[in-house]
Amino acid sequence: METPRHPLPPFTMETALQKVQIAEDAWNTKDPEKVALAYTIDTEWRNRTDFINGREEVKEFLTKKWQKELNYKLKKELWGFKENRMAVRFEYEWQDYSGQWFRSYGNELWEFDQNGYMQKRYASINDLAIEESDRTL
Repeated sequence: METPRHPLPPFTMETALQKVQIAEDAWNTKDPEKVALAYTIDTEWRNRTDFINGREEVKEFLTKKWQKELNYKLKKELWGFKENRMAVRFEYEWQDYSGQWFRSYGNELWEFDQNGYMQKRYASINDLAIEESDRTL
């Protein structure tokens, strides 16, 4: 059994906000190994049209993501929560190899196990090409 990842469900407003901030901070490191540790070994993801199963696939996915999405910066916001589930709104900005900036935004649904690891993550994401002067993050 893995060490619990606090805060644990069932969440309160305070602990839900903490969990979202911990996730935001981890993703902004752009370290697939570190980020993947927040998920169960058999985690289930839907990310856009990708279906990702297990922590090892998460690492592979994130490695490819951050090789493509340069200068990545993310902001997450708690939208709602109940017991071991959360809804999160997010936006992030990144640049492609040609120098074009993008803002990606959307919603995630999260479900945690009793030890505080995310076992399910479903993300709907849209991308918008922006000018560098339009960046907000």
